[in-house]
Amino acid sequence: MSRKEKFVYNIHTLTYEKVVVPFKTRIWQAFGFFSGVVVTSFAMLALLYTFFPSPREQELLREIGQMNDKFQQVNGQVELMGKVLGNLRERDASVHRAVFGMNPIDEDIWMAGVGGHDPHAELNGLKYGSESIRSSLEKIDLLSYQLTLQSQSLDTIQRLANNQQQMLASIPSIKPVREDKLQKSIDALSGFGYRIHPVYKFRKFHAGVDFPARVGTPIQSPGDGVVVETGWHQGYGNCVRVSHGYGYETLYGHMSRITVRNGEKIKKGHKLGEVGDTGLSTAPHLHYEVHYKGKPINPINFCMDGLTPQEYQKLVNSANVSNQSLD
Repeated sequence: MSRKEKFVYNIHTLTYEKVVVPFKTRIWQAFGFFSGVVVTSFAMLALLYTFFPSPREQELLREIGQMNDKFQQVNGQVELMGKVLGNLRERDASVHRAVFGMNPIDEDIWMAGVGGHDPHAELNGLKYGSESIRSSLEKIDLLSYQLTLQSQSLDTIQRLANNQQQMLASIPSIKPVREDKLQKSIDALSGFGYRIHPVYKFRKFHAGVDFPARVGTPIQSPGDGVVVETGWHQGYGNCVRVSHGYGYETLYGHMSRITVRNGEKIKKGHKLGEVGDTGLSTAPHLHYEVHYKGKPINPINFCMDGLTPQEYQKLVNSANVSNQSLD
């Protein structure tokens, strides 16, 4: 009798009968045994590789650690480059404002980055490290975008620097009436700001500087430009307005005579007309205004010709004294 053969006692026949296992049952038993072996094997391999990595895995883990260190260094360098570029942008903005009178790069444009489609869609399928890699790549993309903006800005500065001579000739820089032709000392000018109105006798914003001079005194352009308005202006009487480019315009009021015409190109020192007493005026004088990008600014800052720094500061202080204007 074979050891593998099994017998059971049949109480009905009072005999031992051989146990016959169906083939299907033997198949399922074999499959169950094989599955158990496979699962156990995988579990043992997982534990083994977790606590006892192979030499190859140990080498890969070392490389991953080194790559992670380098990755952190690259992140640090990208952030440092971003700070350096930000500093360069601030210096560029100060140059634009102080020298060329231009607006700096808009903050919203500077931080806009690269929009539209996802430039790193391939990272979506990564299970590990995708967020860190995406964050670094987005920083690099923004840095590249900002470098392009800064390069374009520097190109603009270079073009403006090449045209600096023309710009310096255009921006107002001399008094519209020669100092030796003024009736009163230049220290007694009625300046920019709130002044007592000579007619209405209440405080009113005075958008220019009044230069007292005799009727017929020549009025000169303080810079190169184009005449954009001539004629009678409510309150200002006979009036001339000149565009100098670069955001600057000048206005001349209460003139007795106008000697230029609309659209005429003029140079610094060109005669625009003569001092008068027309419009809402109480004495012969020239009312002179300087506008930058449509807003009036203090003209005394553009009357520095023929003055030492001390004399110019004295002039500024005198023009800021609150007194009564002539118009």
